Amino acid sequence: MSLLTDENLQMKLMIRSFVENEVEPYAQQIEEEDRIPDHLIEKAKEIGLFGISIPEEYGGIGLNTVGKSIVLEQLGRTHNGYVSLISAHTGIGSTGLVRLGSEYLKNKYLPAMAAGEKIGCFALSEPGAGSDATNLSTRAEKKGEKWIINGTKHFITNAPIADLFTVFAVTDKEKGAKGGITAFLIEKEFPGLIIGAIDKKMGLRGSYTSQVIFEDCEVPQENVIGEVGMGYMSALRILGEGRIGLAARSVGSADKLIEMSTRYVKERVQFGKPIAHNQGIQWMLAEMATETEAARQLTLMAARLIDEGKKAIKEASMAKMFATDVFNKVADQAVQLHGGMGYVSEYPIERFYRDARITKIYEGTNEIQKMIIARHILDEH
Repeated sequence: MSLLTDENLQMKLMIRSFVENEVEPYAQQIEEEDRIPDHLIEKAKEIGLFGISIPEEYGGIGLNTVGKSIVLEQLGRTHNGYVSLISAHTGIGSTGLVRLGSEYLKNKYLPAMAAGEKIGCFALSEPGAGSDATNLSTRAEKKGEKWIINGTKHFITNAPIADLFTVFAVTDKEKGAKGGITAFLIEKEFPGLIIGAIDKKMGLRGSYTSQVIFEDCEVPQENVIGEVGMGYMSALRILGEGRIGLAARSVGSADKLIEMSTRYVKERVQFGKPIAHNQGIQWMLAEMATETEAARQLTLMAARLIDEGKKAIKEASMAKMFATDVFNKVADQAVQLHGGMGYVSEYPIERFYRDARITKIYEGTNEIQKMIIARHILDEH
């Protein structure tokens, strides 16, 4: 019995069809050119992918967390650079504005974000503040009706193509994370915002990251997201939902790898029979499929808790940690099952293997997720 509604299942089929018929034929081109073709961006706009997390009153589709997870799972079945661009926008790039922004900010920016006319990103990490997000050095000082921001963010997904930046800066050094960090929504055109060079990465081609530098960047008072000083708590909430989205993407990618591996072992003949007849191969497939399904259910459980109004910080961390570990394990086993073919760049297995690795690092390393989970367990018992 499926726990998904008829509407969820219809959406799943629609996005699966879009991925297989529209995006997947260009996956190898994205990899080779390190660029997502413009027409794929336009198609994503046409079917509303940039607005899946934005409420209908602002021009979006307004999916709940379960619905968004279903979409991202299906997108995870194709090139990870493509899904990364979209999920960074619909997840951490817009969640803060949707959940915590003023009506003024929502009305001003969300319609263009829902249409994909303005791309969002999330700027928290710094050279000295990655896993330790409380150790920010970016500062914001109030001068009249404006905030003046100085500092550097790095490894910011979508930064080279973004129009809107959710940025976290220290507004009270003494208070620090407990009331001294504030979130701002900053336009690309604001004076003093500088985009650094595009990072050269192991994977996720077509998805760009870079530094974002602030040199006396002027931000209007009305562009504060939420309350002044409450930015760290806002970041935790935004990251929690983002982690569920990353878990869903990882499940979709693992599913795709299992399908490709299953087809291959049925076709690959050694010693006079398909290697699928070997018990060792069958056990690998069994483990891959079982762990992927467990990751899917854990992700959906966390998503449902969010939709029920619960914080679900522990559950989001569990989903992110487990699903990304599974994705990496499945990618490794897929390479092994394909043998030399899994190591050749003309085939997608090698690409998924490289793209999987970052999922255990960004949106909070898996070691940090373990710390979050353990802290909640200790508090609960």
